[in-house]
Parts: sequence; C-alpha cells; structure tokens
Amino acid sequence: MNLLASLRYLVALEEHKHFGRAAQACHITQPALSNALRALEDEFGTAIVKRGRAFAGFTPEGQRILTSAQRMLHEHELLQQELNSVAGKPHGVLTIGVVPTAIPIAARFSATLQARHPGISPVVRSMSSPEIEVGLESLSVDIGLGYTDRVGQRGMRLRSIPQYTERYFLLRRAAEPRSGEGGLRIGEPVQWLEAAQEPLALLTPEMHNRTILDSAFAIAGAQVKPAIETNSVLTLGLSVVAGAVCSVLPGALVGVLRGYRELEALPLQAPEVLTPIGFMVGLGDRTSRTLEAALELAADPEWLRQASAHSGLLSP
Repeated sequence: MNLLASLRYLVALEEHKHFGRAAQACHITQPALSNALRALEDEFGTAIVKRGRAFAGFTPEGQRILTSAQRMLHEHELLQQELNSVAGKPHGVLTIGVVPTAIPIAARFSATLQARHPGISPVVRSMSSPEIEVGLESLSVDIGLGYTDRVGQRGMRLRSIPQYTERYFLLRRAAEPRSGEGGLRIGEPVQWLEAAQEPLALLTPEMHNRTILDSAFAIAGAQVKPAIETNSVLTLGLSVVAGAVCSVLPGALVGVLRGYRELEALPLQAPEVLTPIGFMVGLGDRTSRTLEAALELAADPEWLRQASAHSGLLSP
C-alpha cells in the first residue's frame, strides 16, 4: 500500500463528499479508491468511512485519521517545495480560496504572482466564506481572499492582509446604449430603497455577499424577493445583459463588464456600505515557500495600487 497516495484519496473524499467525484479528482477508478480506503482501514485497524449507498461521513476514528492525513500531506508538500526551490525561486502549488465577488482580483493576483515566480503554480478556487475558513483550518487551502470582517467569528486563529474595500453598484440596462467607443456608463448615485423596487438577480442566501446586501436593504427599510437567485457571479452579470433584471454588484465585478455599452452602473448609497476584502492565512503552521512569496506580493505597494485600481472605486 502506498500510504501517501491512500491519504490523498482520503482527503479527496472529504473535499468532494462523493466516492465517484473523489476518484475522478484523483484520476483513478472508484473501485481503486474504495480498495485503497479499505487497505487504510486494515493498516490502522479501525473503520474510517461510514459506509452506505452513498458517502455518509467519517467515523470518529476516521475523522482523527483525516486530520492527521491533512497535516502529513501538508508537511510533505512543504518538504517537496523546499527540495525543489532554490534561493529566491519558490517552486510548487499554491491553493487560493476566493469568494466569488473577488475572483477578478484573485485572477490578477495569481497572474502577477506566477509572472514574478514562474515556479509557482497557483490554483484558484471559487469558494464560499465558510468553505475558505474550513479549507484554511484543514490545510487544503493555503491562502484565502474574502471578507476579513469574518475573521475571529469561528474562533479560528487567522491573520488578515487588507487589500481593498468593496463598494456596491446597481447594474442595469441603460435606456440607450452608450454611443462611440465608450463602454458601460457609471451613472448618478441611487439609494438602496430605490434599487429594491427593481427586479433583482442576487446571489443565493448562503453566500456572505447576500448577507451584506440583505442587511443594507433592511437598513434602508426594504425587503427584497429576488427575481433570480444564483451562486454564480457570471450568471448575475449575464442575466442583466440578456434579460429584464438588474443586479447589485461590487466594483470589481462591474469593472469586468465595462465593455458592455448597453449597461450602466449606479453607485448605491443610503446606507453607504463599505466591506473590507483581504487575504487570510492561518497562524501557527510552518509557511511554505509559495505562501511566503504570495504574502510578499499581497503587501507590495505596487500590487495594492493595482488592486485598488480594479476594485471598488469606479469613475465615469
């Protein structure tokens, strides 16, 4: 039995919560994955997985083995990075968990990091805030980009590196497309109460962004029943482009849609909602070479100017 491979299969099962998808992610057959897990149970002399027609979770002993597996694989990755890296040239994978509304900034960050350090292979995953927090805790995520006001809510020991402030806009189709070479128009401010009267496409309730928007609408004295709900930010923007709905998006996402002349974005006010976005990393664990390079870039003044230029503040 290849112990490290079997531990990877175990961690993949925890990530995907499905035998077939875990096997596919590991590039093996489902029977091969099941056999490896049974061999792991024989090795430790205890049941690890609650068996049934579908994945039903881990036994208490299996949960302890999973926690150790996550740490062993993390240490293995750290050692591999140290062996493969030379001075000033980190080499290895960096997993970045990102809330959907910050994906445009994460894409720029990962591209900038990879250009600066060609030996780093960023893996950018769109995740909810709780998923990022669990990933940081389980070491399946190296660094998270999301809502730093959540830090400390789950009792986790996290360090945050501020990046930018999220500001919000009502995105809608313009009465007339902008003429000439210009793209999306930035219009005059509108109040949240006015935005609530529009048919809206919003993220689903489990997303933290939706919690922020619902709170703003409530402060404005409105309760919104969305016309469309989705967990995809791409769907939000395209719904406005293709349909008769509006949406509320942060500046980073509005910036991605600036090429659409038929759209306009109106800054939202009353209340003014400013949400801090930053990178988050766990405390107390040994830092990998790739993570050290990422943290250096996250604090770089030039990068912070780029992040600010493409998020939050948009000019007409």
